[in-house]
Amino acid sequence: MRTFPSPEVLRRQLPAGAADGAIILGTLVLLAGVAHVGAGAFEQFQPPAVVPRIDLDPRNLPYYALRSTLRMFIALAFSTLFTLVYGYVAAKSRWAERILIPLLDILQSVPVLGFLSITVTGFIALFPGSLLGLEAASIFAIFTSQVWNMTFSFYQSLRTLPQELVEAATLYRLSGWQRFTQLEVPAAMVGLVWNAMMSFGGGWFFVAASEAISVLNQEYTLPGLGSYVEAAIQAEDLPKLGWALLTMVVVILLVDQLFWRPLVAWSDKFRLEQSAGAATPESWLYDLLTTARIPRLIGRRLAPLAEKVDQLLAYLTRPRWVDPPSPEAERRRERLLTQLSWLTIGGLGAWIVYFVATTVGLGEVMLAFGLGILTLLRVSGLLVLATVIWTPIGVAIGFNPGLAKLLQPLVQFLAAFPANFLFPFATLFFIRAQISLEWGSILLMSLGAQWYILFNSIAGAQSIPTDLREMAMNLGLKGWKLWQKLIIPGIFSAWVTGGITASGGAWNASIVSEVVTWGSTTLKATGLGAYIAEATAVGDWPRITLGIGMMSLFVVGINRFFWRRLYQLAEEKYHL
Repeated sequence: MRTFPSPEVLRRQLPAGAADGAIILGTLVLLAGVAHVGAGAFEQFQPPAVVPRIDLDPRNLPYYALRSTLRMFIALAFSTLFTLVYGYVAAKSRWAERILIPLLDILQSVPVLGFLSITVTGFIALFPGSLLGLEAASIFAIFTSQVWNMTFSFYQSLRTLPQELVEAATLYRLSGWQRFTQLEVPAAMVGLVWNAMMSFGGGWFFVAASEAISVLNQEYTLPGLGSYVEAAIQAEDLPKLGWALLTMVVVILLVDQLFWRPLVAWSDKFRLEQSAGAATPESWLYDLLTTARIPRLIGRRLAPLAEKVDQLLAYLTRPRWVDPPSPEAERRRERLLTQLSWLTIGGLGAWIVYFVATTVGLGEVMLAFGLGILTLLRVSGLLVLATVIWTPIGVAIGFNPGLAKLLQPLVQFLAAFPANFLFPFATLFFIRAQISLEWGSILLMSLGAQWYILFNSIAGAQSIPTDLREMAMNLGLKGWKLWQKLIIPGIFSAWVTGGITASGGAWNASIVSEVVTWGSTTLKATGLGAYIAEATAVGDWPRITLGIGMMSLFVVGINRFFWRRLYQLAEEKYHL
C-alpha cells in the first residue's frame, strides 16, 4: 500500500520553503535595485553644460531615496574596514598608538564640510567626464561623519578586553588571525554594532551637504533626498518638503527593520555577560534567515574554502618568539619618538606663522577666534539647556521599564532623523516671527544634538542596579539627596558620553545652522560656522583653512581640557 510522506518530511524534501522563497525574492529585488540605482553613478558629468537636474515630482522620491541610501551603505562599508584596520593597529602597537590616537582626535574635530571642500575637486578630476567623481566625494564626506566614532569604539574595546580571555588565548597559543576573529572582534561586536548604528543615523545629517554641494564658488548637485530638499527650499515649496520628510521617515524605518534590527539580534550572541533581566533583541528578518535553508546550504558549500583561507591566515600569523627589546633600545625609540613629535610640532608651528603672515594676517585670526567664542557660547548654552530639560526625563524613562520599552525606540528614531530636514520649517517660522538667527541657531543645533543627552541619560539610568534603587527607597532618599547619592554617580559616565557626542555634533551643525535660507531669503548668525560656510561658498581657500583650523583647535582643546577631565572624574569619583 502506497503512503504519502508526512508534512515535515515533505517540507525537508522540497527545494525551498516559504522562508527560502522570501529570501530569494528579497535578494533579487535588492540586486535589481542596487543595479538600477548604481547605474546612475556612471552618467556623464561635464559642468556646467551636462549636470544632473533635480525633478521635484514626488514620484521621483523613491529613486532619490535609494540613491542616498546606497551612498550611506557604501560609506558604512568603508568605515567598517577602516575601523578594523586603524583601531587594531592603534590598540596593538604602543608606538603606533601614540601617533594614531592623537591624529584620530584631530581628524574627528575637522568639520565634514571641511573634508568636502578639500576633496571634491580632486575626486572630480580623478573621474573626468563621469558623475562617479562627485559620487565619490559625497561618499567620502558621509564616511568622515561615520568613521571616527566607530574607530574609537573598536579601539576602546580592544584595550579593555577581559584579562582572563587574553590569558586563555595566550595559553592556547592562538595565532594573530585566530585572536582577531575568535576573541577581539567578537568581544567588540556589540559595541561596534551599536556605535555603527548611531554613526549611520548621524550620517543622514550630512547627506544634504554632500548631495547639494556648494564649494569653491561652484554648485554641484547629486540626485538624492538631500538635494531634493535643497531644491524644494529654493522653490519655497512646502508640500514637496512634506513629501521628502515622509520619505525620510519611511527610509529610516525600513533600514532599521531590514538591516539594523537583524544585525543587533545576531550580535547579541557575542555579549560577554548575560544578566537574567536583560531582554534579548528580536528581529523577524533574523528569525526568517535562521529558519531558511538556503543560507545554511550556501554556508556549507563555502565552508571548505573558508576553512582553507582561515588556516592559511592562522599559519601566517602564528605566534613567534621574539626577544623583547632591551631597555637601552626602548630609551632610544622613546627619544626618537619625542624628537619626531617636537619636530612635527615645530614644523606645524612654522607653517602656521608663515600662513598667517602671507595670507590672512593676524587680524583675521583674531576675528576667527572671536567668532569661535560666539559659537562656543551657543554650543555651551545648548548643552546646559539639553541637560536641564532632558536628563530628568531620561532618568524617569530609564527607571520605568514599561515607559522605556515604549519610548526608547522613539528616541532612537529622533536621534537618527536628520535634523536639517526640519531647518526649512524652522527658518520659515523665524522669518514670520522675526526671530534673530543669533538665538534661533541654538534651536537649530539642538534639533539634532539634544537627543544624545536624552538617549545616554536613559541608558545611564537603566544601568543603575535595581538593588541600589531599592536601598535608596528604603533609606527614604528623595529629591536632591536621591540625585546626589544615586542618580548623578549612576548616570554621570553616560551623560559625559552623551555630552561629548552632542558637543561634537553641535560644532559640526553650526556650519549649516548659522546660515540658513528659504528661497531668496537668507538668515545669518555671527559665528565660526557662518564664517566657514561663507568662505567655502566663495572658494576663499585661506579663510577656509583658517576657519577649519580654528574649529579643530576649539574642539580638540575642549575635549582635552574639559571632557577628558570629566571622564577622569567619572572613573575616580562618580561611579557605582
